[in-house]
Amino acid sequence: MSKRGQTAEDHSCVGAIGRMRILHVVPTYLPAVRYGGPIFAVHGLCRALVQRGHHVEVFTTNVDGRGSSRVPIGESVFLDGVQIRYFSCPFLRRLYWAPGLGRRLTSHVRRFDVAHLHSVFLWPTWVAARAAWKGGVPYVLSPRGMLVRELIARRNPLIKSAWIELIERSNLRHAAALHLTSELEALELDRFGWELPRRAVVPNGVDDPILSMSAVARDVQDLAAEQPLVVFLGRLSWKKGIDRLLRAFARTPFGILAIAGTDDENCAPWLSNLAMELNVAKRVRILARTVSGADKEELLRAAQVFVLPSYSENFGNTVLEAMRRGVPVIVTPEVGAAEIVRESGGGIVVEGSPEALGAAITSLLEDAERARMMGQAGQKHVVAHYGWGAVAAQMESLYTSLRRSR
Repeated sequence: MSKRGQTAEDHSCVGAIGRMRILHVVPTYLPAVRYGGPIFAVHGLCRALVQRGHHVEVFTTNVDGRGSSRVPIGESVFLDGVQIRYFSCPFLRRLYWAPGLGRRLTSHVRRFDVAHLHSVFLWPTWVAARAAWKGGVPYVLSPRGMLVRELIARRNPLIKSAWIELIERSNLRHAAALHLTSELEALELDRFGWELPRRAVVPNGVDDPILSMSAVARDVQDLAAEQPLVVFLGRLSWKKGIDRLLRAFARTPFGILAIAGTDDENCAPWLSNLAMELNVAKRVRILARTVSGADKEELLRAAQVFVLPSYSENFGNTVLEAMRRGVPVIVTPEVGAAEIVRESGGGIVVEGSPEALGAAITSLLEDAERARMMGQAGQKHVVAHYGWGAVAAQMESLYTSLRRSR
């Protein structure tokens, strides 16, 4: 599979390959917007596959943070043509243990031409992999950026290492193919030295800007009015490199830095303290909440520069979202979408040191014409290659090849 999205004209013809029944298994699903990028990426793919004429079902749980989504259990719910079945998770919520989901998989998996499993280290992937393998259904496994040595070493290394040896290696070995969203994610997987099945690099896609009739929240309106605005948008997590963004911003002569996103890890107090230590608190705004819909559109509209300085990022959906809206981007090499930024000319890929990152931010703040041209180049490239229809066509080709190879 190509690492680059196909153009819209390259779509396969469902009439020629036949309508497929495709099962997606994911730990949690919309409308649990708190989970961010990966879940929206899965839904974007499922929705596009439906639009291409396939029957798509999603098996998932009702876990929504510490609570549960108010959804019918075990019944079909339709969202954008995608058929979703939610199953309750009574215990072991961190593993997303849902016995009803396991029973349904065992009895129904043979109805599908192919299954696509989205996660590692979680019970739904384990039970789905076993059910598909025993049922003779080829399955694709997407690690979604979680099979990275540094990430495993940082959080629960003993438990995760044991899980890999007892469960995950088998899940990977029996997969018909592994789906990775970037060449960087593929390289990270190579570092384990495992014998792996076929691998396919298929990027995430991006939605068109939303023309929402909803009102923009007052805090976002106030933030958008402060210029020039440098924006970080994503989960407030250590892996996103927000600490090095703050250290870099302390080296810029002017501008306002907006840090916005869901804060499940309670990073906001730490980030506020760091901003004070660096003497930039007066130029930093932290919006510790989920920013979506009209609020997201307004924040990206107001941005002069978008920055994602992650320590580890298998793709980086927000990078493409910013580029789609004509915003120049700055990313670190550890971001999977960095290859798209280089290819498109839509921004700058720079090391995450305060000096290098700060210089890149300053260069775009001081040269509005250069920033504008980068934004236009990135927008043109993303529109041409990374719409969900083009990405779904690549995934459709992968599914078709697996079905025919059975």
